[in-house]
Amino acid sequence: MTIYFISDLHLNLRRPESTELFYNFLAACAPDAEAIYILGDLFEFWIGDDAADATGQSEILAAIRRVTEKGVPVYFIRGNRDFLVGHDFENSTGCKILADPTQIRLGDSKVMLKHGDSMCTDDTEHQSFRLLVNDRQWQQQFLQYSVEKRLELALSARSRSALHKSMTSMEIMDVNIDAVKREMLTHNADILIHGHTHRPDIHKVVINGRQTTRFVLGDWYTQSSMLRYDSGVFQLSAHGRTFPPVRAAARMEARES
Repeated sequence: MTIYFISDLHLNLRRPESTELFYNFLAACAPDAEAIYILGDLFEFWIGDDAADATGQSEILAAIRRVTEKGVPVYFIRGNRDFLVGHDFENSTGCKILADPTQIRLGDSKVMLKHGDSMCTDDTEHQSFRLLVNDRQWQQQFLQYSVEKRLELALSARSRSALHKSMTSMEIMDVNIDAVKREMLTHNADILIHGHTHRPDIHKVVINGRQTTRFVLGDWYTQSSMLRYDSGVFQLSAHGRTFPPVRAAARMEARES
C-alpha cells in the first residue's frame, strides 16, 4: 500500500490540462493508495464552498468523491489560494481537512505536513496577506458578498500576486531555513513535507546535531508532481524528474558540516 503527497495543482478553468493531469493521477494512483494528502493550493482560488458550480470546480469535487467512496482516505491542508475551503467541501468530497501543521507517523519517523507559506518569513508582504485572510472576521465578511463580487475580488488579488512575484526574488519568496528549523524543532519532526514554493527538491537539515529531511513538492502547471511513500521509502517526482529514493530513518545523528 502506498501513500501519496501532492500540492500546488492550482486547478482552474483556464488551465484544463492541469485538471486532466489530476484526473489521470487519481485514476492511476488511487487504486493502490493507502491515503492521499493534498497539501494546499489544489485550486487557483476558492471563493467559498457555495461557489463550486459557478467557478466550474464541482466536477473536481465529484472526482475526489469517487476516490473516497472507494475507501481511500483523502486529507487536505488549506493553502494560500484555497484558505476558504470549509466543511461543505469536506461533505462534498469525503475529504478530511487537517490543521497546518499536522504530524503523522510513517514507520519510526515523525512526519510534519504543511502547505509551507508560513515559513516564507522573508516575504513580509505575503505574511501580511496571510494574517488578513486567515482572520475569521475577514472571512465572514468576504463570504457575505455575492459570488460575482467574490470572483471579481479573487481575480484582482491574483493579478496583484502575479505582480508581486514578478518584482520579488525567488530567495525572498522561498522558505527561511531558520523558520524551517524552528518548526521542526517545535514539533520534534524527523521529516517535513510541504509545497507552496514550486521548488521541488530534497534537503537535508541538521538540527542540534540530528539529521532531518525536508521534501518540497512541485507544482502542476505542465506536469504532475508527487511524493510517494511505500515500504519505508520516499520517492519524489517533479517537472519530469525522478529524484533518488530516500529511506525514512528516524533519529539519524549527523555531524555539523
